[in-house]
Amino acid sequence: MASVPSPIKIKKDGVEYVSKVDRAKYLMVELERAALRDVGKLIRRRAMQEARKLRGLKKGKRVPHAFQYWVRKRDADLQVGIKHNTWYGVLQELGDRNHPQKSILRNAAFDNIDEIRRIEGMYLKEIEDENRALGLIQEDNEGENPDDD
Repeated sequence: MASVPSPIKIKKDGVEYVSKVDRAKYLMVELERAALRDVGKLIRRRAMQEARKLRGLKKGKRVPHAFQYWVRKRDADLQVGIKHNTWYGVLQELGDRNHPQKSILRNAAFDNIDEIRRIEGMYLKEIEDENRALGLIQEDNEGENPDDD
């Protein structure tokens, strides 16, 4: 885990100035990333629930390994997707002349907009309390997709 920037202290003419701007910027960025991680987990979980309803996918490891999410640090965004070369991936998401469109990921996102807003609001509210914000930021499981869901 990256260390939280410490406050910058400047002494000038007997007056000490303490700047916590870097610390506040760090907390804002990391809280945003933590919220995106939780949103990605939610969408992935709901997409897996829908995919398991399809014929032949109730059990097995293909479904949990197929749906993934990525929170990109540099671009500060969330990507949720289906791995490459899965037979139920693109064909069943977008549809084809032989396959009807099922929109598993799209429906998982659109049907849970209220839940996504609640998650984002929870993290934005925590900006006020620095100690709780530091407790919410967890980089230990960065980029992992647990298979137990």
